[in-house]
Amino acid sequence: MDNTLYIRIKKNYAADVIKDLQKLDAVELLEEPPIPEWQKKEVRKRLKDLQKNPSKAVSWNEASRKIKQLAK
Repeated sequence: MDNTLYIRIKKNYAADVIKDLQKLDAVELLEEPPIPEWQKKEVRKRLKDLQKNPSKAVSWNEASRKIKQLAK
């Protein structure tokens, strides 16, 4: 069982809370969050698909435009 908890701390308190938890040896600071294996597999699958079908790719500007249209 994973005992990882996720919390949201208000910005003006975050640094002090983290320092206090570190003193208690209650937290572990990670350089980056762990990426689940299912997510890595999905990225590999999508990259393979993109290599086979490069015409499916769109530029960031095009994707951003489409997202903004959907949000209207």
